[in-house]
Amino acid sequence: MSVTEQPAPAPGGEPGPGPGSASDTGVDAAAEQLRDRISADSLTTRRDYLRIVATVSGGLAIGGVGVAAGILHRHGDAEKLPTAKKVADLLPPGESVAFRFPGDEDRAVAVRLKDGSLVGYSAVCTHLACAVLWRGDRGADGELYCPCHEGVFDARTGEVTAGPPPRPLPKVFLTEEVDGSVWAVATARSGEPAKEALCRQFGDARPEMAARLGCPGAARATESRRT
Repeated sequence: MSVTEQPAPAPGGEPGPGPGSASDTGVDAAAEQLRDRISADSLTTRRDYLRIVATVSGGLAIGGVGVAAGILHRHGDAEKLPTAKKVADLLPPGESVAFRFPGDEDRAVAVRLKDGSLVGYSAVCTHLACAVLWRGDRGADGELYCPCHEGVFDARTGEVTAGPPPRPLPKVFLTEEVDGSVWAVATARSGEPAKEALCRQFGDARPEMAARLGCPGAARATESRRT
């Protein structure tokens, strides 16, 4: 009903009171009630909008908690040794390359620092899983940067240096062949020591490599295989 509609006929088919009658006050009251209803509907719309925003924001927060709690997939969670993957034919100092490892859904980045050091990390921010980029013009080593919420990671270590990320970036272990090609061979969980990560993945698949790394029990496992 709009505010321009005429009042309904009185019971019995008789037309309702006309303008200027004693019921004018009742008409005014009805119009006022209608305006109040329209205002209430508008308020409901605003409330619904705020509820949607709160729901979406809450979903993002839940997603962040899920990543932090290990509910969602995290880079480096796989227990078995991944298949080695070539990252680049050549990676000169001061350059980076994006790739996928260990799976096709796992974003990663390899960086050759200016001093020649080779480092690799998951390119998924530990805050809300946005993409991480390398910015080579920031400091001596550059920085790994998440544009979603201004998260910053140390390019040499993967540690958080600014913003909301709660944990360092998971590492991707890289090797360089004699021809200069760069390969990804293993991963680590966020904050996991390198030796622990490598022993966890090489232990069963490559016991001889695990023995060379000094992994607990690797020497006995290698000896038992020989006998």
